Amino acid sequence: MTETEGERKPARVVVADDQTVVREGIVMLLGLLPGVEVVGAAGDGEEAVRLAGELAPDVVLMDLRMPRCDGVEATRRIREQYPGTQVVVLTTYADDESLFPALRAGARGYLTKDAGGDEIVRAVQSVLSGEAGLSPSVQLRLLERLSAPEPRSAPGEPPDGLTTREAEVLVLIAEGFSNQEIARRLHVSTATVKTHINNLFAKTGLKDRAQAVRYAYGKGLVRPPST
Repeated sequence: MTETEGERKPARVVVADDQTVVREGIVMLLGLLPGVEVVGAAGDGEEAVRLAGELAPDVVLMDLRMPRCDGVEATRRIREQYPGTQVVVLTTYADDESLFPALRAGARGYLTKDAGGDEIVRAVQSVLSGEAGLSPSVQLRLLERLSAPEPRSAPGEPPDGLTTREAEVLVLIAEGFSNQEIARRLHVSTATVKTHINNLFAKTGLKDRAQAVRYAYGKGLVRPPST
């Protein structure tokens, strides 16, 4: 006989968060809801990986910013070593710098910490059913990223040790965009844009945006418009 909704066993969940108050609050909240059973709690990524091996949970609810081993690395290790355990990210951050590395590491769900208990349970059940457990805001961000035009840049590896994202920021600077406009186009915070700019200036020895524009054209990252 097919297992009915009422007969379905609760999902066995490990909660990983380095903030004690937050971790205990999530454990308490989930303990009040049907459909999940919290079997362990971890204070960092290393402990989350260890508990995944010891307890074989169905799902790990994973924070991202944690000491010793962050949530992205812990997710990657859990999915590689214990493929029977799914990961749902539960974090404060929903910017591209957090979202996409977590999904590439193998997370099947992604929620922000303003999610309610019912939403967390739905995400857990979704990933166990082979679906994605994404909050509406994260789904919207994915659609925006997929539909956003890519910056115009030359192919090949970025010069002078720049990361791909730093090169993207440099291209947008050369195209005349402000930090706020770059942040909107790349779906990151203005503070993140400033960090990328500081890093790329340090790597290239640039002093200001005017030098950055000349550098981008000189390295072929941006081509003059055809006439």
